[in-house]
Amino acid sequence: MRKARVERRTRRGSPDYVLFFAVMTLMAIGIIMVFSASMVRSVKFYGHPYYYLITQLVWAGIGISAMLFLMHFDVWRYRSWIPFMTGLGIILLIVVLIPGVGQVRNDARRWLGYRRFVFQPAEIAKVTTLLFLSDSLARRRDKLGSFVKGLGPYLLFLGLTCGLVLLEPDLGTAVAIAGGAAVVIFVAGVNWLHLLAVAAASVPALVWAVFSEEYRRKRLLAFLDPWADPEGAGWQIIQALYALGTGGPFGTGIGYARQKWFYLPEPDTDFIFAVLGEEMGFFGTFLVLALFMVVAWRGFRAAMAAPDRFSCFLAAGLTALVVLQAAINIGVVTGSLPITGIPLPFISRGGSALVMNFVAIGIVLNISRYASR
Repeated sequence: MRKARVERRTRRGSPDYVLFFAVMTLMAIGIIMVFSASMVRSVKFYGHPYYYLITQLVWAGIGISAMLFLMHFDVWRYRSWIPFMTGLGIILLIVVLIPGVGQVRNDARRWLGYRRFVFQPAEIAKVTTLLFLSDSLARRRDKLGSFVKGLGPYLLFLGLTCGLVLLEPDLGTAVAIAGGAAVVIFVAGVNWLHLLAVAAASVPALVWAVFSEEYRRKRLLAFLDPWADPEGAGWQIIQALYALGTGGPFGTGIGYARQKWFYLPEPDTDFIFAVLGEEMGFFGTFLVLALFMVVAWRGFRAAMAAPDRFSCFLAAGLTALVVLQAAINIGVVTGSLPITGIPLPFISRGGSALVMNFVAIGIVLNISRYASR
């Protein structure tokens, strides 16, 4: 069996170019929208309109280079490195919480680095967590029927990882990690009754996480009724809906959004989809949604046709991670979900988040080269 798998892997084909071009199209739209959405802020804070555009192009170049490398670097070749990468991810999550080491922005301690050269350890943990789960679940197939020996240890691992992320605090990223991990565990074939029991038991913990912080409680209440506090907690949702409503079918045109003029908070990051809707209209937002649906289709297709369990679990988890982040971001902007700080993959301005999304897609593209045709 092992020999057959090795022979199958050596017959490497072409990567999934449909997935590749869908991601690159999203990135192209993202570059345009970051420039448009950040122009006003860039002029105010840095004196010229191109500052954020230039930094986004630099990060995009790094991310695309990582994707192209991983697309040709077989996923099985770094499987032995996974314990080290997982440990490093946990260590970085601990280090960022140390006062004086982790950088604080908007009352959250999420960044490591020097001056403007910073990254978020939680973004690295997204990928390393799924690598660890995919590798371990593929090796321990005979244990999955037991809760104590099967699902239990992975819940402890996820509890540690997500707990450290929540301490930053960053509820959105913790939810994204848990969602991607849940897909890997489900695909691995863990007893679904165990999963239902864990999901039910997680509800009180999620409620506590929301209501333990005042700003989260206000966001939830604003989601339920943003007009109850239109100049406070409901401001972001209301301005996002104004932007989407103003766009109409075809939009106001690239560069002509009004809400980015300091009405809409974070117009080039968490709420860039609102600016996109205002400038590109319904058809622009529909195009972005369609592209993410293509990413989901081709990513899960690669997982279903993967040559072994490890690559199947990993492709499914990484695809779910990217698509789930997109769903959360769009849900927040459209008022369908409570506000949480999740960027829109490949569209929002960002550094480590953008690079790690490209890393995830690069791994899926590599797995697609070995998919059964």
